[in-house]
Amino acid sequence: MNGDDPRIARTRRVPPQAGPGVPATPPHRRDPHGRDPYGPGPADHRDSAPPYGGAPQQGRPQQHGGPQRGAHDPRQGDPRGVDPRHQGARGQADRGRPGQAGPPQRHVEPTKVLRRDQHAADGPMAYSQAREESPTLDRGPRYAPTQRPEPFADQRPVQQARGPRRTVPPPPPSAPPQRNDPAPRPARRARKRHPFRWFLVLLLVLLIGSVAGVIHLDGKLTRIDALGGYPDRVGDTPGTNWLLVGSDGRSGLTAEQEQELATGGEVGPERTDTIMLVHIPKSGATTLISLPRDSYVSIPGHGRDKLNASFALGGPQLLVQTVEVATGLRIDNYAQIGFAGFADVVDALDGIDVCLPQAIDDPLAGINLPAGCQHLDGPEALGFVRTRATALADVDRMNNQRLFMSALLQKATSTATLANPFRLWPLASGAAKSLTVDEGDHLWDLGRLGWAMRGETIATTVPIGGFDDVSGSGNVLLWDKDKAVPFFEALADDKPIPEELLTR
Repeated sequence: MNGDDPRIARTRRVPPQAGPGVPATPPHRRDPHGRDPYGPGPADHRDSAPPYGGAPQQGRPQQHGGPQRGAHDPRQGDPRGVDPRHQGARGQADRGRPGQAGPPQRHVEPTKVLRRDQHAADGPMAYSQAREESPTLDRGPRYAPTQRPEPFADQRPVQQARGPRRTVPPPPPSAPPQRNDPAPRPARRARKRHPFRWFLVLLLVLLIGSVAGVIHLDGKLTRIDALGGYPDRVGDTPGTNWLLVGSDGRSGLTAEQEQELATGGEVGPERTDTIMLVHIPKSGATTLISLPRDSYVSIPGHGRDKLNASFALGGPQLLVQTVEVATGLRIDNYAQIGFAGFADVVDALDGIDVCLPQAIDDPLAGINLPAGCQHLDGPEALGFVRTRATALADVDRMNNQRLFMSALLQKATSTATLANPFRLWPLASGAAKSLTVDEGDHLWDLGRLGWAMRGETIATTVPIGGFDDVSGSGNVLLWDKDKAVPFFEALADDKPIPEELLTR
């Protein structure tokens, strides 16, 4: 387009006045805003411009500084349609021949202002909406109207100044990845060692294994009803009382074992060779009392006879009842062991060490032991507690039994035995197979018994008054009633036995 937008504050070109040979500018359309698109005057209808050299047309003021009548404006070009800047030599030649006519003039259409937001009736339209004009006769060159500059006011709203913008620091640049390099493996943390945890696990395993072993061995105990009730039974006494019995039973032994153990073959009903009473007080030392098997006592329902006869007549129940009537103590626990079990327990401990005050030679018991300290295996230990081939016979045998019991418990409860499972397990297994207990007793009760006798133990025997020969019973042992009564009364009251009543 030759024309500029009148809204832009730039120079406009105002159409020239008509002159000779120049057609008048066609009537312009009114600007919808009431402004003259060709000049600053009012937007009213104007007549066609006169030709060059003519008088100004009525109603249109003469342009300031425009060409006068008869004058030629070099800015408007040659009135014949030739630009004086492009005439060249031909122009010079034409001016030299005044009588010769010039070349035909070209038809120049004036510049049109087209707007897209206006209808054809209201004002200039866009180029695509403009009506076609019929071609006119060639009246000479036409030029775009001269436009004058007009001020332009910007109608856009002024934005208010904003406060300082919060700036967020950019993130730190990340290290560029290395090319053709494998991804670094995460550092492996050093594994912490927990020795205390392993110790707890080991301790827990040992504890669970021990509990399981105890339950297993407890099931191997032989149980009988040894503490059956009877009319007018002795009432409960303080402390805990155990009755330990070693019988001469030979059941389960082969001929070779009987010969090895020197049992002497079958001798009739089962009797007891060893009877011991253990009193464990609530506080204080444990007392181990030997009850001679030949003690002449009253057997309920059978009159008076030796103590071991009660076992042959009525078994463990009658023996327990006889002891309770004779001592006035209530028996709480019962344990019995035979010949074979006795020897097995000693062998499980690899024997015991005893110190003999005098030599013992007893072919019936199968022993020949010199005086002094020596090591005894199972068969030798069994002969040692059974022999009567001494000066005091049963009295010496009771002393030997207490000596053996002390040596056995000392070794069975030692740290070397308890900390060695290869020695403790055979001991516990042999004892469980060899022992016969009451229905209410368990293996842990036997453990408490052994632990109670591990420390300080007072070993004594019932006060003895002498010996006597009784018809039908043979030689019997008599108790000293004056000393035996306070002796057992002290135990019934859970008090220490007076020193003058003890028999060392």
